[in-house]
Amino acid sequence: MANPKPDTRSLPAAELRVDQVDGKRRIVGYAAVFNSPSEDLGGFREIIRPGAFASALAGADVRLVVNHDPSLILGRTRNGTLKLVEDSRGLRYEADPPDTQMARDYLVSIERGDLSESSFRFYMFDDPNRGQSWRSEPTGVIREITEFARIDDVSIVAYAAYRATEVSVRSLDQARLALAKPDPWIAQADVELLFAEAD
Repeated sequence: MANPKPDTRSLPAAELRVDQVDGKRRIVGYAAVFNSPSEDLGGFREIIRPGAFASALAGADVRLVVNHDPSLILGRTRNGTLKLVEDSRGLRYEADPPDTQMARDYLVSIERGDLSESSFRFYMFDDPNRGQSWRSEPTGVIREITEFARIDDVSIVAYAAYRATEVSVRSLDQARLALAKPDPWIAQADVELLFAEAD
């Protein structure tokens, strides 16, 4: 079962462009890149492994949005206007945006380079041992992701800077729990306290 709290990850300087296909404009980009350590996410770094998106994308209804705003939809897998593919580089997306003023405005912003980065919103499993592992290295803590529980959206974003947000702090707490291997009852109490403090 997926954890009820989502995380987001952004990719600075990812490929994001507008192509011409059969006289129409198509948005092409990468929401994630495999085997490449992230920047510091607030005390840890992440590496996404090939195949990590496969089960989460199977039958999923994912949307391409702007700045993770569900009212700014540019494509959707369910109706075929968004295609998501894991290739050798990462999670690639192609979207055929609607012929609306909103979409045209965002296409211009992408073409000008005002919007040039990508992000995705995901959920991990409730079981902290499924789909991820943590390890401590001389350079810091590494979270290796091999399977996502769910992907809600891929997003074109204005800011892709990694910040030590509430989400990153929650993930770092998971790392501490995994690396310390504490008593499970104490660990559960700590997690519940962390979520209570975040509200």
